Amino acid sequence: MDIKTASALRRLRLVSAPEAISFLLLLVCSVLKRTTDFNAVPVMGAVHGVLFILYVLFWADAWNRAKWPVGTAALYFVLSVLPTGGFFAERRLKREAEDAVIASRARREGVVNA
Repeated sequence: MDIKTASALRRLRLVSAPEAISFLLLLVCSVLKRTTDFNAVPVMGAVHGVLFILYVLFWADAWNRAKWPVGTAALYFVLSVLPTGGFFAERRLKREAEDAVIASRARREGVVNA
């Protein structure tokens, strides 16, 4: 994995958890708006919107650079629209990055898969 691909995956991973948190906070704000006089939906909607757009941009870049199959790319996109999906995406991306580092070290040391 080259440095640009690793950077693209890292960016996607870093925005996944904040996007999931903002989604959950937006849901809480929506409930509070309907049950109390508290209305933070415009603010949280804007925050979540920016984070979601960043997630989609970083997702497209990671898909392009990592050469994911369509199924993997679709999974990461679906995880972005589920309330807690960003947490699962972050964990999978972390595992993918760790596996790539291990594979890179093995190639550098001349270890061949048997």
